[in-house]
Amino acid sequence: MGHLTPYLHISNRLAQRGHRIYFFMPTNTKPKLEQFNLHPYLITFIPVTVPHVHGLPHGAETTTDISYPLHPLLMTAMDLTQPSIEASLTALKPHFIFFDLAHWVPAMARRLGIKSIVYSVVSPAVVSYVFSPSRKLYDKYELTEVDLVQPPIGFPPSSIKLSSHEARGIADQALKQFGGISFMAKIFISQSDCDAIGFKVCEEIEGRFCDYIEKQLGKPVILAGPVVPAPSNLTLEERWKKWLGVCTWEGAVSRTCSGSGAHRYALFRRLKTASRSGEDRAGVARRVSSRAGPEFVGA
Repeated sequence: MGHLTPYLHISNRLAQRGHRIYFFMPTNTKPKLEQFNLHPYLITFIPVTVPHVHGLPHGAETTTDISYPLHPLLMTAMDLTQPSIEASLTALKPHFIFFDLAHWVPAMARRLGIKSIVYSVVSPAVVSYVFSPSRKLYDKYELTEVDLVQPPIGFPPSSIKLSSHEARGIADQALKQFGGISFMAKIFISQSDCDAIGFKVCEEIEGRFCDYIEKQLGKPVILAGPVVPAPSNLTLEERWKKWLGVCTWEGAVSRTCSGSGAHRYALFRRLKTASRSGEDRAGVARRVSSRAGPEFVGA
């Protein structure tokens, strides 16, 4: 749901301006998102049957349905939806298609006369640092720990610096195979073949990284802004009310976009101890997250 939700947010924003949206999603996921469709008269959910791939549990559609080691199989299954999606697009005839990891979309869109836009849910700082064309990896799609320890040529001045173990972890993930194609190849093909790239950020915060990407790829980079949804008026479920009710210290519930479970647990444990001893919890959070490195986003 980590990719579907931001796409629904941008869909709501576009529909608010009068655009008609057709949103492709796995069949069983549709009921989970319907309540967050703020413009059902303009946003149409189109269910997609995810083909079964050997090794996947029957009925698996999203990463929440499976364990982490099975993610490559799910991506392989998603790639097999291309024929059904192309048939739908042929009938719908949209002007644009937003996508992220489906590397086959740009070529398909060109055949149908549709403009393709990579709408990235990942920070431009990450995309520009790891997947910059200046690393000259397009031919072999290979990435090593040595490549990532240093920023790419021309990268904007920043405090981003990866340690060896962080660079090694990203390189391992980038080279992971998804149905005969690496994750990195999927990203590179998507970025090089699309018509434009979009990010849910603003110029004031990550503009320099977006400018760098635009220069490197030679195509428009569109900034959508934070795309923060309006506060929900839904009633919180009783079980979550009770769970949050036992948290008597501020900031105890941490939210991380990425990073290891060990660091999240360390922060939670130290905050809990601090709440009992009267120690400065903000200082604790800063110390723990600084040791966690760039992977730990924050609380």
